[in-house]
Amino acid sequence: MPETQEPEGAIAGTGAGGAMDLAVSEATTLEKGPDGQGPQDRPRSLWSDAWRDLRRNPVFIISALVIVFLVVISLWPSLIATQNPLKCDLSKAQEGSQPGHPFGFDGQGCDVYTRTVYGARTSVTVGVCATLGVAILGSVLDGLAGFFGGFSDSILSRTTDIFFAIPVVLGGLVLLSVVTSSTVWPVIGFMVLLGWPQISRIARGSVITAKQNDYVQAARALGASNSRLLLRHIAPNAVAPVIVVATIALGTYISLEATLSYLGVGLKPPTVSWGIDISAASAYIRNAPHMLLWPAGALALTVLAFIMLGDAVRDALDPKLR
Repeated sequence: MPETQEPEGAIAGTGAGGAMDLAVSEATTLEKGPDGQGPQDRPRSLWSDAWRDLRRNPVFIISALVIVFLVVISLWPSLIATQNPLKCDLSKAQEGSQPGHPFGFDGQGCDVYTRTVYGARTSVTVGVCATLGVAILGSVLDGLAGFFGGFSDSILSRTTDIFFAIPVVLGGLVLLSVVTSSTVWPVIGFMVLLGWPQISRIARGSVITAKQNDYVQAARALGASNSRLLLRHIAPNAVAPVIVVATIALGTYISLEATLSYLGVGLKPPTVSWGIDISAASAYIRNAPHMLLWPAGALALTVLAFIMLGDAVRDALDPKLR
């Protein structure tokens, strides 16, 4: 029986009743994709493309690992710090590194290593809660205003301008100076109060752009309700810029909390915070620089990790960079 030779080409339908010659490799490509399961040219969503790019981005991997580590020690600080951050011994004040105390002691004789580890919980809590509050409030308010337009859009736009005119640090000095609570919630509330206009502008612009697309107009012509248009067609396509801005802003809120605590109007003792420790160590920077080095370094590393993560997410979600 003669051997069957591999054909030099293949026939593919044109979709109009005709046919065209294709090379064998091209015909195989149309039949199976890289996974061998279906056509290679299947449409991929923005999120799948973004996740594929993020997995190949070393900046995203490094920053994500740092953030995961921070989250873990924020939830379970006793995993790597077994001592009490509020237990101090004045006889060891300002002493350097010792066995069991790698970062030395602060001006009150507290273990700097333990306080640095427990300070991550406060910073991550403030950053995450403030970012969620700002993203939800800003997206809902100006997202709805951008969708419906008209008088409500004008009122919210002018209100946003008023909040933009308030300096954040000065506003914190004024508003938080009358707060006596030592918990994180007054600081989080202040950040949400003055931080939502930034994301609201982004959300408004994204919604206005998305609602002008053809698929939204087609859905509206088919009788889709406003809630369906918002939830099914506009929100999934307008949320990407909000996620990018919120991710970068998270690091900014962590540094803002440390700034306000350093100035004495943010978190207050006995709360353990990097800003409080930096403020206390600034008076001993010449005699005991280790008191300032470790909490300041942890703060800088945390802020840098979130900013790097936001930059990586922005590059992955920006179609112009593909």
